[in-house]
Amino acid sequence: MAMKRNGKSPASSESDESVMFFRDVSLGPHETRLRFRLIHFWEAQNPVKKTLIGLEMLLIDEQGTVIQGFIPPGRIKKYLPEMKRGSVYELINFYGSKNKPMYRVADHIATVSFAWNSELSVLHDIPIPFDEDRFRMHSYEDFEANCDLKGDLYDVLGHMKLVDGQALTERPTIDEAKLATTRHIMVHVQSHEGPVMKLYLWDQAATDFCKKFKSYENTPTVLLVTSVNTKRLGGNLALSSMSPTRVFMDYDVQPTIDYFAWLSSNPEIAKQVSAEVVTKRETMTISDIFSYMTLESAKDAFFECTATIDDVVHGSAWYYIACTGCHSKATKGANSLICTNPRCVKDTTAGVAQYRAKISVYDSSEQGNVAYLPV
Repeated sequence: MAMKRNGKSPASSESDESVMFFRDVSLGPHETRLRFRLIHFWEAQNPVKKTLIGLEMLLIDEQGTVIQGFIPPGRIKKYLPEMKRGSVYELINFYGSKNKPMYRVADHIATVSFAWNSELSVLHDIPIPFDEDRFRMHSYEDFEANCDLKGDLYDVLGHMKLVDGQALTERPTIDEAKLATTRHIMVHVQSHEGPVMKLYLWDQAATDFCKKFKSYENTPTVLLVTSVNTKRLGGNLALSSMSPTRVFMDYDVQPTIDYFAWLSSNPEIAKQVSAEVVTKRETMTISDIFSYMTLESAKDAFFECTATIDDVVHGSAWYYIACTGCHSKATKGANSLICTNPRCVKDTTAGVAQYRAKISVYDSSEQGNVAYLPV
């Protein structure tokens, strides 16, 4: 359907206001209507300044076209109370902004941005069907080709080999206290008969994985994780969750159901484990570690690095008072010490001295400082 310059569709015989499909959304202001299902929404944060950029969304229309949505921070409170994942909405007036080139979650060139005069309403009686979701599955070869490009965030579907180093022959135990401190879970996942890949789930994705994994009566085996970033760590391909990541297992959605059926008919595949991939350490250079720390998804992680000690950094604090539970720094409260880690289960703590030495190290790629914590 041809579009007018102001974004309106030609008038229909039933109404002067016709609905625009996502495929027709172009850059610039639009004084027209959109109908869509809200698949997902999440906060976009500036990884350096730790400030809120806005609320990002994943939307699908009645033709099955997926587009990204965006609400500026100053308008979030206006629309957030009405927003619920899976509900269908009508949006009147919006602005078609250019889709970001980095970490994209939709193929469309435009993003539906809420403008000053945007009106959002829930549709309860829907005469036409809307797809529940749409995934962008990619293979190991595709992840290899897109590694380190900071481009599109694709979805990975496969069967789990290890969960935090534990095989699925016996149900793995997830330590929730440890998860609250480390804020990540590592899963070895294999897509059909391809190589085993290391998948790092951070923060909310790790929490969602834990809840979903424990909710299954039988040990789940199939895993679908959306919007993963590909990064080479220590020379190996690694997949890392991002802010828009969602987690699905065995019977959650149709792709996992289909994969589970395939895996059930090929039980020998689930038993195969590549010992080389599972046990190989990720030895990184200092330059690799610095590069990883600049990523939006960079969190607390553990890597092996071989470096030469250059000097002990003088003038740095050699101890601090730490929480007895998680060993994060404790601060003085009105009547007791308070742990500064918001994820720690202890509201107050007695405090314990944690000793450390700041050491300058170097290798062939870079020089940096590390904090050594004596036992």
